Amino acid sequence: MLESYQLEVRHLAYFLAVAEELHFRKAAEKLYISQPGLSRQIKQMENRLQAQLFVRDKKRVSLTPAGHYLKRQAKSIFRELKETKRQIQLIGAGDTGEIRIGFLGSAMQNVIPSLLLKLKDAFPKIKTSLEERSNLNQVDAVLKDDLDIGFVRLAKVPDELYMKTVYEDTFSLVLPQNYPMHAREYTGMHQFAENEFILFNQEYSPYYYETIMSICADAGFKPRVSHKSVHAQTIFKLVENNMGVAIVPTALQGGFQMAVKFIELKTLPQRAVLSVIWKKENANPVLKNCVDLLLDKS
Repeated sequence: MLESYQLEVRHLAYFLAVAEELHFRKAAEKLYISQPGLSRQIKQMENRLQAQLFVRDKKRVSLTPAGHYLKRQAKSIFRELKETKRQIQLIGAGDTGEIRIGFLGSAMQNVIPSLLLKLKDAFPKIKTSLEERSNLNQVDAVLKDDLDIGFVRLAKVPDELYMKTVYEDTFSLVLPQNYPMHAREYTGMHQFAENEFILFNQEYSPYYYETIMSICADAGFKPRVSHKSVHAQTIFKLVENNMGVAIVPTALQGGFQMAVKFIELKTLPQRAVLSVIWKKENANPVLKNCVDLLLDKS
């Protein structure tokens, strides 16, 4: 009888319930089955797998190393099943799939519009959803399969992700329109050592923040940061109202009609690097087509 026992999805569900509750009675109630029946199913799993999954005593239940491993694998299996069901439903409704995109505001100036046009032309039935998120929030969402790809400014990402540069930009100084300096009068960032600076929040974009710090350090000073924001429009509004100056990726010059002026910092070695990230084990079949288009692969 035992030899005919096959591991099925429901058994993984039983196992996960116990692994998450670490309590057989609570897990049984969650599954609407009897506690003896659940215990029997788990014991059969252990016999079939030839490995102990739980350590049981009168006071508590805990996972063995094998149990911890199976918990991770089972969660991954259920995520893939959920994604497969979602994609099948989209296909059944006449669509070929969906790509969920996270982005920083600066990516919307050129990279994402270009990608959306390419997708529409090559795969007109693919649906796209867009979510503006911070760098670290995108990383977390891609790891959890809540996003398929993200557009970030980061020096590195976890090993579970791929990261490719898609756009390299200069930085530009943002000044109030009435600021007593023109581009031809700019000789270096040292001219702004006494100014207050308005920057993107360090938590929103740590790599950007550190890059701006290095730009100022190279000019011999540490900037006095008066305000921080996660939105370019807010930063420009503060500059417009003479609350300070800012340094932003040059791509952000477009799309805002405000009383500010820009000086492109072409001679600086620092660059605003925008990268695309995606999970190596992402099961979304649309992802490869999207990445290939983005990276101009044939």
